[in-house]
Amino acid sequence: MNLNSMMDQGITQIMKTAGRFYLGNNKGRAFLMSVLPEMAKSTARRKKQEKEGLHVPPFLIASIASQCNLHCAGCYARAGGGCGTTTGKAEMKAGQWGNIFNQAGRLGVAFILLAGGEPFLRRDILTLAGEYPNIIFPIFTNGTMLDQETIAFLDQHRNLIPIFSIEGNAEETDSRRGVGTYEQIEAAMAALKKRKILFGVSITVTKENMGLVTRKNFLEALEDKGCGVSLYIEYVPAEEGTEYLELGEAEIKQLQEICIQLKKSFSKMVILSFPGDEEEMGGCLASGRGFFHINPYGDAEPCPFSPYAIQNLTSDSVEAVLRSQYFFDLREIAKSAGKHGGCTLFEVKDQVEELLA
Repeated sequence: MNLNSMMDQGITQIMKTAGRFYLGNNKGRAFLMSVLPEMAKSTARRKKQEKEGLHVPPFLIASIASQCNLHCAGCYARAGGGCGTTTGKAEMKAGQWGNIFNQAGRLGVAFILLAGGEPFLRRDILTLAGEYPNIIFPIFTNGTMLDQETIAFLDQHRNLIPIFSIEGNAEETDSRRGVGTYEQIEAAMAALKKRKILFGVSITVTKENMGLVTRKNFLEALEDKGCGVSLYIEYVPAEEGTEYLELGEAEIKQLQEICIQLKKSFSKMVILSFPGDEEEMGGCLASGRGFFHINPYGDAEPCPFSPYAIQNLTSDSVEAVLRSQYFFDLREIAKSAGKHGGCTLFEVKDQVEELLA
């Protein structure tokens, strides 16, 4: 089975899970009835582009904010220069992001994952994203900025799906993100559940918390709180001195096997692992194969964990980036890197940097 078919099947599964989640929810059903035809149109656009020689990934990752109200230990965005920097670069304006959303939608991109920094610091961009019902925008947030006004906004724009970043329960999450963070996340979850709004969690998996976050009772507790999406993100040691937290090859394999079993047990929840799920799709999905990353300044990077760019979306088009020799060369590097064992391009960053010379 080729990559396109596998990714299309994955999207179908995500939408089926959303359908089960929104059963008996009037606003949720209305959202699904409007978005499902748009997902079909996006699939058709990608197939048309493929026939014409351009592979369009169904996903993009857009870090829309360079600032954050927290300072989490081991943050890849800060380590990679995309958050909290003083480079003198200007963040892209909402209109520039709107231009990117337009281009992506016309090409057939179905999901644009919004990250940061803290994306809720750029409410102007989130307001704009709400106006694109043909694209689903998961918002990766620390969960501390979802007041009642923001919850009401999300209620009116169901294509914006908050994804809370956690490390486990209160002890594990607060240890990395600051005391009281998990309490604020739980309050936001409760408010979303009350309005029957789909949300998810992004769980950073390390040697220290893997045993906890992969237990069935851990996911059952999240499901009871209203969670419909659980993403397991293998920790990448972007910050020096945190290598001891990284999963080993045996632990990565174990995580993949556990996720397979969890998917069978939680039919109403989308469960994905990254980069783990890449293995069954033939390897690294970065550099336009399954997605690419746009930083707050418009730089087109292969992956959030590999923040190296030669093109910028303030002057280059999304299509030009996808057709670039640079991304082609990166895909070849990833292909030759061998079997999965963590973030591929992060592990061969010397080869990536050589392309920039």
